[in-house]
Amino acid sequence: MNQSQNLQYTTCQSPLGELTLLASDKGLTGMWFERQEHLPKRNHWQRCDGIECPAVLQSAVLQLNEYFTGKLTHFDLALDLTNGTAFQQSVWRTLLRIPFGHTTSYAEISQLINNPKAVRAVGGAIGRNPIGIIVPCHRVIGKDGSLTGYAGGLDRKKTLLRLESAL
Repeated sequence: MNQSQNLQYTTCQSPLGELTLLASDKGLTGMWFERQEHLPKRNHWQRCDGIECPAVLQSAVLQLNEYFTGKLTHFDLALDLTNGTAFQQSVWRTLLRIPFGHTTSYAEISQLINNPKAVRAVGGAIGRNPIGIIVPCHRVIGKDGSLTGYAGGLDRKKTLLRLESAL
């Protein structure tokens, strides 16, 4: 995480556990489950709650609540994906194109970014996705249809796909 930015965070409850949401001046820059792999330390982050929070955090909490109750199928939030490499950012932007209720494979993502031999690197970039659910890495499955890797845990991935009727 870029420490020179003004980073504010809040937490919210979800059916899958507490979520930490992080915003920069450019938009939502992080969303993690408690005890998730690659959860950064909260050093240099300022906590905010409710109306004290930037509008993007308030909107993210509202939209996540609607998502988990089945009322929302597309997030509409300003995102800041600048904390990844150019390759990671291209993978994360590609994930945003996977429609609600659909899945794709790591190989298909590597094709979409015009780098068909980068399947493993795509998997690594997806594993480092800093904005889970909203940047829908849970919609990426193995080429054979198997559920593979999810930094938030495979049980959560399975639940998210069921919520979206993708399983």
